[in-house]
Parts: sequence; structure tokens; C-alpha cells
Amino acid sequence: MLKKAAALFVVCVSVAICLSCGVTSGRYLYVAVPGLNEIVVYREDPNSGILTQLAGSPITAGSAVQSIVIHPSNKFMYAANAGDSPGDVSLFTLSPGGAINEVTPRTPAGTAPTVLAMDPAGNFLYVGNSGSLNVSVFSINSKTGALTEVVGSPFSMGLSPLNLAVSPSGGFLYVTGVGNPGAIEAFSLNQGVPTVIAGTPFVTGNGPYGLTIASGGKFLYTANKLDSSISEYTINADGSLTQFSNSPIGEQYTGPLALLIDKSGKYMFVANQGSSNVAAYSIGGQGSAAGALNLLTNSPFATGAQPSALAMDPGGKYIFVGNQTTPKVQSFQLDTGSGTLTSVNTYNLPGAPTSIAVTP
Repeated sequence: MLKKAAALFVVCVSVAICLSCGVTSGRYLYVAVPGLNEIVVYREDPNSGILTQLAGSPITAGSAVQSIVIHPSNKFMYAANAGDSPGDVSLFTLSPGGAINEVTPRTPAGTAPTVLAMDPAGNFLYVGNSGSLNVSVFSINSKTGALTEVVGSPFSMGLSPLNLAVSPSGGFLYVTGVGNPGAIEAFSLNQGVPTVIAGTPFVTGNGPYGLTIASGGKFLYTANKLDSSISEYTINADGSLTQFSNSPIGEQYTGPLALLIDKSGKYMFVANQGSSNVAAYSIGGQGSAAGALNLLTNSPFATGAQPSALAMDPGGKYIFVGNQTTPKVQSFQLDTGSGTLTSVNTYNLPGAPTSIAVTP
């Protein structure tokens, strides 16, 4: 067990991005580049999906910065630093013009923290520690963004976390883990503290790196990279999972790595690392077809080599894809009527991306 982390106090500002023209309107997009210990920052034009890199970007972050998540208040961003020893989490404050400032000291977590999740209200941060096979849980100070480790944290998983997701209600936490077959561990949450749900672990495909929950909180999906399949589940009232009778479904493409459900809840997009594309599925909405996935005939959509990360702007009009080989971030416009993605532009990155976050 790690020692309880004391509340994080604002000691100094160690990193800043300077904007020559002051506050800029629009939204902002942040990309983690662990190989260079950097975060790249862009302004997104919400009317066109065009990205403009900010002056001073990229900025230096923690060692092997792997995952980033933005607080719903749009005041704070957190980054998991898998290469720091011991592993830790960085807090950044966000300015209206997109500038980010790191607040030190960093907050200790477990060994090799690689994935982050936050409840929708922004009260708790969950950190998946792939090296120590556990999850650290922190309460978030809504005024300062400071993290305080909850009693009992870190919580043993018995597996190396690949991904985390909190249900839209904030009542359940799901953790996918390595295995053949892979596993999903399910927990009920009370003041951030996880309690194992009966039936855990639930079997899924091999290498469930992708994990997402439908906006209504009734369905859960995993992208199983190593057997190129997608698993579909109903989330029951107690948080347990019931796998669809035809699940997992075999993909026509190779190496599904990341999942994203659009703002309307009509479509799910799958980044297929081995096929260098994004596949699009409709999500059934009624009766026996509710939650079922059907591949769209206008899918897939070509990306750069090895797409690894997906994100969407809060307006639901644009999807962003991070590609690992010949590192780039791509902007696509979504036709909400058909699910079609149309390329807007492609932007070079200094290194391979692992996580993308867009301001709410």
C-alpha cells in the first residue's frame, strides 16, 4: 500500500505556455507524447475543426506522460507519468486562452500509472497502475484541483490495468486487464471507494485495450486488440455485466485499440491499429436490438499508420485521431446523419501519441 498522499498544495508553477496574443477564443486540444515527455497543445476552431498549435507548444511534462484527462470545470488537467519513479500524477491549471501551468509537487501514485478516468461530476480521479497491478483513487478539490488519496487506496486489481471507465451515473468503475481471455473487473463506488461487484471478473476478448460505456449507461464495449474483436455487454442495475449472446463480434479489421461513442450516442468508432483505419458502427436503440453494433456500409475511414487514440470535440462535430507511426493527429468532420467521417486536415507530431483530450 502506498502512504496516503497529503493534499496537493500550490508550491510553484514549473511549466507554462505563453500566448503572444492573450486570450484566444475556441476550444483546445492536448496530446500526450510519452516518448518525448511532452504535451502538444492546439487551438481548435469549433466551426471548422482546424487545429492551430499554440506558441510555446509542445511543453515538457512528466516522464513517459501516458494519459491525460480534463476536469469538467475546464480549470484543471491531469497527466499520468508512467516513467517517473515512483509513478505520479501531474496537475495542470488551464487558462481561458489554452495555456497550461503545472502545479508542483506531483502526486505519488502506484508503479507505472498508464490510464486515467474521472467521474462525470469531477469529484474523483482513478489511476490505473500497470506496474503495481492496482488502482489509486484521489478526491479532487474543486477550487484548487489538488488531489487527496482516499482511505484504502491503492486498491488491488490482481491484473495489469489496460483501461478504466466510470459509468455516466458515477456509480460504477470498470477496469480491463491483460489475459487470454481478457477480463473486466467491476466495482460499485461509494465516495470514490470501489467495492467488488458479484460475478467479477467478467470474461472478454484477448487484449481489451479499448473500453467505453454508452451515454445512457446501459451498455459497455471493449475493443480486443489481440483477437480483433469487440465485446458487447448490458450493464445491469447492480453494475454487473451480461454479455450479448452473439458477443464478441469479429471485426473485419485488425488490432482494434481505441473506442469512441459520439455525442448523440448513435455511433461507435473503432481505431484499428493494424488496419490503419477507423471503423464506424451504428448502435441499436430499441427492443432486442438495443445496444447492438452494426458496421456502417460507408465505413471504414483511412487514417495514418497505427491509429491509437480517439477524442471528440464537445460540439459533436469533429473527431480527432492520433497515429503512432509517422506521428500525426488527424481532424475529421462527422456527418451526424450518416456516421461518415470526412478528413479536415492532418498535423505532424514530434512523437507517437497515446492520449488526446479536448476541453469541454
